[in-house]
Amino acid sequence: MLIAILFSGFANAQTVNLTLKDALNFALENNAAVKKARLDIEGGKYRTDEIRAQALPQINGSASLTDNLIIQRNAIPNIFAGRPDEVILVAFGQKWNANAAVQFSQQLFNQSVFTGLRAAKAGQNFYELNAEISEETLLQNVTAAYYQILITRENLSVIDSNINSLSKIEKTVSNQYRNGLARKIDLDRVRVNLNNLQTQRQQVQNAVTLAENALKYNMGMDVNTQITIPEAALSQIKTDVNLLASTLNLEQLKEYQLAKQQEELLGYQKKAYQAEYFPSLSLTSNYLYNGISNKLDLFGGSNSTARWVDAASIGLSLRIPIFDGNARKSRVRQAEVDIEQAKEDTKDAANALKLQFENAKLQIQNSINTINAQQENVKLAEDVYASTQNNYRNGLATLTDLLDAENSLTEAKNSYNQALLNYRLAEVQLIKSNGNIKSLLN
Repeated sequence: MLIAILFSGFANAQTVNLTLKDALNFALENNAAVKKARLDIEGGKYRTDEIRAQALPQINGSASLTDNLIIQRNAIPNIFAGRPDEVILVAFGQKWNANAAVQFSQQLFNQSVFTGLRAAKAGQNFYELNAEISEETLLQNVTAAYYQILITRENLSVIDSNINSLSKIEKTVSNQYRNGLARKIDLDRVRVNLNNLQTQRQQVQNAVTLAENALKYNMGMDVNTQITIPEAALSQIKTDVNLLASTLNLEQLKEYQLAKQQEELLGYQKKAYQAEYFPSLSLTSNYLYNGISNKLDLFGGSNSTARWVDAASIGLSLRIPIFDGNARKSRVRQAEVDIEQAKEDTKDAANALKLQFENAKLQIQNSINTINAQQENVKLAEDVYASTQNNYRNGLATLTDLLDAENSLTEAKNSYNQALLNYRLAEVQLIKSNGNIKSLLN
């Protein structure tokens, strides 16, 4: 037990290095929603087999052993004694009865069964499309969570840089205060800002952990697993011009295909109701072997008093629907309403997919403009901070000017990081909206 605990602790201490591609592949193998969607495909195959079985021969066997404790007696005229006006009670049958039978049936024509087979195959396609949509959604969510970690970590680096700079300022102001060259209020202000940065750092560090846990959950990874995310050059923006200039092809999008598949399934449902108007024809056959005796010696061999007889039959069974109070007609009308609703859902889905595609392209363009502007803002803020810092050393700027310049630089860097995140998320949305989300696996 001790060895198992030690090895378990060692296993939990293992650190997994995750690139984006590694995270995506791991998620496809371990995410619970994707696994369930794949199980739906397997279940759909079994449902198809179940419906197909209705078109195959049906064979059933039965057997029984009956002890007639009290044999029913029937009233008949006493013709045996020559008194037909007199009624006597006579028991017909034997005390013990045993039989074995085999029944066979085969559908020769049943429109409902044939329609159900086509619907089952379409249903199988529905589950396959649903599984692919689950995979695409998972890839988008994992990618977004992965980028969120990288950006949050960049924000943490900004705070660490600020803490380092402010610590130097705190040391300088502290020395000045001891030499009577600075006021205590100035030292207190620096220390308050430094304490606030330490608190912010802890909050951002917790945000990194939360983002890592969100990534592990989306991947289907144990949240106690330690992971490391390698550095990534998020600032290298290389927008695919062809992607931005591309047009939307609805037919290749799984969400649109799923909506059309739903229409097809409802069409089969309507045909199934219409098939109820058709007659059905089946072949039937059975064989019966029956034994009777007044003693429990039905299987007693040559000394048995039992009598065994057999019987067999074969025939055709025709069922013709005539009138059911218009129930079938009502079901067909309901199916037609469902089909019309599905068509409206397909139109709505197409419009939503177009909206996502166009918004993603617009968001990318906006993010690129914002990134360029924020890059310039960061450069200007760095110049202002460097100049203010130099002026502060030479007594030409106040501590307030220096702290304000540092805050402006922090805001500019955080805004730049947020613009990078918005760009990456819009890029992923555009790739998914164009039906190419699985290209991230390459």
